[in-house]
Amino acid sequence: MSIIENKKAFHDYFIEDKYEAGMVLEGWEVKAIRAGRAQLKEAYVNIKDGELYLFGSHISPLLSASTHIHPDPVRTRKLLLHKLEIDRIIIKVQRAGYTLMPLDMHYKAGRVKLAIGLAKGKKQHDKRATEKEREAKKEAQQAMKKLRRE
Repeated sequence: MSIIENKKAFHDYFIEDKYEAGMVLEGWEVKAIRAGRAQLKEAYVNIKDGELYLFGSHISPLLSASTHIHPDPVRTRKLLLHKLEIDRIIIKVQRAGYTLMPLDMHYKAGRVKLAIGLAKGKKQHDKRATEKEREAKKEAQQAMKKLRRE
């Protein structure tokens, strides 16, 4: 079950490969995510010291957050993956020029997971072609729907 999606990532990038990562979260962050107060629009994944971190993700604290904790909505969050997966990702990012993008945040067995993707940037003409394909599919679906009614 998806909590939030990063639609901008699919619009601006070709997603080549996907990975599912756990996240190191604090208690107030989990509560805020369950309340739907998270955002991935400006977020990105970066490699630091052989580990993956999520930067720029905004999780708005709830008003009922603990009084002794001062929540930071855009703090850097560590991503949890197997060492072998991290090594593969690092090689592809450094050698092949891929970008790491957060795709969506979802639940799996009661835990919050983040889908990240290895992506290549789209050029402006690629974005236009994608938009044309989407429009054509939409028109075809509407035509089929119209035929079924008749």
